[in-house]
Amino acid sequence: MKGWSEEEIQDKALMAPCGLYCGVCSIYLATRDKNEKFKAVLAKLYGGKPEEIECYGCMQTDPAKKIFSYCEQCKIRECVLSKGYYSCHQCSDWPCALIENFPFATGLRVMKRTIPIWKAKAAELGPETGSVEWARSECERYHCPFCGAPLFRGAQSCHTCKNPVADKLDGSL
Repeated sequence: MKGWSEEEIQDKALMAPCGLYCGVCSIYLATRDKNEKFKAVLAKLYGGKPEEIECYGCMQTDPAKKIFSYCEQCKIRECVLSKGYYSCHQCSDWPCALIENFPFATGLRVMKRTIPIWKAKAAELGPETGSVEWARSECERYHCPFCGAPLFRGAQSCHTCKNPVADKLDGSL
């Protein structure tokens, strides 16, 4: 699939338990692609330094290579790990206050869209295959509807054809 390797799609480190699949995260993609210009843009957006814009997925095994500072402190991630789960879709309390009070509207919209999909795929195909197919569906979703170029979660316009894509994906930031 254009934009992601099969290895990435199967990488459990990229399967964020909240449903914000790390494989389509701008910080992960800037890290993976060693895109310093994109890191500088993201640093301004997140109020940091370009060298702080680095992540290889929030569910890396210990010791983690690098987790973005916000994700490293994530209460949702901590909750899932403390319960021995790998995803919020396994929890009978979903959506809980941690989800409902997530501070980024785009992230909340994505979580509420993706967790039911992950749950359904895991129920249909089993936890391993269902999780991989959920990740694949997220990668498939993040392509420009106009030119087919791969996109990142939260993209407002396509970097290739410049068409607006926010309303077709996750809405405006």
